[in-house]
Amino acid sequence: MKIRDAAAASETGATVGRQERKRRKLHDQLYETAVGLFVAQGYEATTMEQIAEAADVARATVFNHFAQKVGFLEEWGVRRRARVAEILGAEHAEDLPVGDRLRRYLKEMADLNVASRAETTVLMDASARYGQLLQDPSLDIELARIVEQGRQRGEIRAGVDCDQAGQLLAACYFSTILRWIREEPAPFDLHERLAGALDIILLGLLADESHARDP
Repeated sequence: MKIRDAAAASETGATVGRQERKRRKLHDQLYETAVGLFVAQGYEATTMEQIAEAADVARATVFNHFAQKVGFLEEWGVRRRARVAEILGAEHAEDLPVGDRLRRYLKEMADLNVASRAETTVLMDASARYGQLLQDPSLDIELARIVEQGRQRGEIRAGVDCDQAGQLLAACYFSTILRWIREEPAPFDLHERLAGALDIILLGLLADESHARDP
């Protein structure tokens, strides 16, 4: 009896595994189809019906995976952050000093944007117009976590509000990207601009610390 139960459980698990893989494959297909259409004809001009037709699925299937069109924009951001986290994890970037770690993070984000400028232009602009680009705290939280780890290691002033630092860094990143995408050709080198902005944040503006406000 126990052998039968174990076999049945194994078969059920295998079935669930296959179903999840199929669901994930379809999800990825819908995402890639939508992004391709957004780049080709614009976010506003693309409908859920067109995404369904291009992916050769029923309209309801698209809504089962993405309840709203803006969901594709949200997933685009999630996937980019996940890709950067994967790259930095493979490099054990958590062992770097906090300044170097933040530089590596922004460099990898810049690499993704530069490598897919047309895609970034359409989806970042759409995220700013129709999504929750500046309200979504995901990037704030990720950057604040890096700052907090630096503070725990004594690399960041004890009085620094890590959450506020994360918000400042994320706001700087998004404003820089939005300026970069809204002119063609690109009006400045993205890597240099992000690195320069980070240096200002890390080092401050005042030449003489005696003129700084007490914390």
